[in-house]
Amino acid sequence: MRAHHHVIAVAVVLVIGLGAKQFLFPPKQAVADVVPTASGGILQMHNDIDMKQLPQQKMNDKTFVFTDEE
Repeated sequence: MRAHHHVIAVAVVLVIGLGAKQFLFPPKQAVADVVPTASGGILQMHNDIDMKQLPQQKMNDKTFVFTDEE
């Protein structure tokens, strides 16, 4: 019976403590800073990339491996 009362007491203390924390330290609203962007947008940046000048990575992809056995 005492253990039951201790659990209830701990729960009440936690609820009161969290309520006091929210009262004393209210959550701050986030501020979004607007950064000026370059004109053209993302589509223009993708169009400006020279695909022939980009480095290539060789991959040994064995997603589908077929054998002569059937």
